Amino acid sequence: METGEIYDVLIIGCGLSGLTAAIRLHEAGMNILVVTKESNPLECNTYHAQGGIIAWKQGDSPESLKQDILEAGMHCNNETAVEELVAHGPRLVFDFLVDHIGTQFSRDADGQLAYTGEAAHSERRILHFEDRTGEQIETSIHRYAQEMGLNILCEHTAIDLITNNHHSENIQETYKPREVMGAYILDNATGQVKRICAKQVVLASGGIGNLYQHTTNPAGATGDGISMAYHAGADIINAEYIQFHPTCLFHRDIKRFLISESLRGEGARLLDIKGRTFMKDYSPMEDLAPRDIVARSIFNRMGKDGTEYVLLDLYSHYQGQEPIAKRFSRIYSTCMEGGIDITKEPIPVVPAAHYFCGGVKVNLVGKTSLENLYALGEVSCTGVHGANRLASTSLLEALLWGYNCADDIIKGRQKPTDLKRFADLREWEVPPMQEEFDPLLLQQDWKAIQLTMWNYVGIIRTRKGLRRAQADLGYFSHRIIQFYQEALRHAITAAGIITNAALRNNSPKGCHYME
Repeated sequence: METGEIYDVLIIGCGLSGLTAAIRLHEAGMNILVVTKESNPLECNTYHAQGGIIAWKQGDSPESLKQDILEAGMHCNNETAVEELVAHGPRLVFDFLVDHIGTQFSRDADGQLAYTGEAAHSERRILHFEDRTGEQIETSIHRYAQEMGLNILCEHTAIDLITNNHHSENIQETYKPREVMGAYILDNATGQVKRICAKQVVLASGGIGNLYQHTTNPAGATGDGISMAYHAGADIINAEYIQFHPTCLFHRDIKRFLISESLRGEGARLLDIKGRTFMKDYSPMEDLAPRDIVARSIFNRMGKDGTEYVLLDLYSHYQGQEPIAKRFSRIYSTCMEGGIDITKEPIPVVPAAHYFCGGVKVNLVGKTSLENLYALGEVSCTGVHGANRLASTSLLEALLWGYNCADDIIKGRQKPTDLKRFADLREWEVPPMQEEFDPLLLQQDWKAIQLTMWNYVGIIRTRKGLRRAQADLGYFSHRIIQFYQEALRHAITAAGIITNAALRNNSPKGCHYME
């Protein structure tokens, strides 16, 4: 990576959406740089997805899928985006992932693709690979990217987007429409911040799960992309809609481990601490109700019983054809490491922050409100998910919008670019040295943000609690800016965006539930 080089496209993040766009752009002969803050490029939300991806199936229909998405999303969805997804997404799983990349999915005893069901789906239309679907997709697409020589830079963290209005030394740029021209990228190893210039920038940086005390997300999901886009001036929408997955493993030593909804799709039942089923008390769909309803039901039952978790019984109700240890191999092996045999005993589970339904507002090709900036995957908001995401739509959305984004960039590649403007962009301005801070104090403030979000901006909210969160986050923000500079800036910005959006929305639905 040369700081003087001007890339055709800079892609921040290397999950399914970012790599789909990167592969198509690279194959079109464009000069691409992909950066990730992780040391392992496979470490992203895509890799940890268990359940599956919606795919084309004989007998299913776009209209049926559309209705399922709209009903789960409380009809707060962007219908145009939903129609784009159902019309073009399911077949793309075969055209791009299976046929082009070579991704494999599980098959039944007859060698046919094994479709599974999940909550709120009217059809078994979900392809999976055991319970390691995301791992299979991410591994295969990353392998393809490596073989083609795609330029992926690990341990480099994007810390700010470069815009002509904010970062050019040419005063005339102040009067032009705002456009993104690259990003400042931190080399994690050296501490050096590099100015990376690009004609187009694609944000594919993932979600915000680690703003909460309990989450299924990997540690890197801290809202960086939302914060950078916000500071650059992009539109952010639906930020109040945080989906909490109903079933995260509750274990002293094993954290951030999702227990896939597909277990309930294969017959698993939720039990209270005394071993009684309880979902019939909350929904006629019982254990296969939409995620927001199931998460609130568990939260409510834990409160009534005074417990920290409920139980998920798979072994007594399993309806799958394969042995549990094979169908759910990752869950089986991980639980066994924690002393839980899911073929003989129920799994202790608790709701956890899982998916950000809001994000940077984009159109059908991932364009944001800022010129030259695209956003894909969980950092974006296409409007597909509305107030609550239907299971297994997120991987499909990431795939389709990554594909569409690349198409749009390729179509516009002949647009003339004045490369002289990039020479006027400033290098990173190093802030004045401050007194070195204690890492323990930094960790303490990080945990304070997480507890504030969990207690007041979580599964069940009140206006009083949201105002308390707003006040607390305002205090934390002042302290963070004063003492830590960049260390927690993105986290506190993203937390504030979510809290303020929740306070503005007086019509609670789906993932934004108010008492």
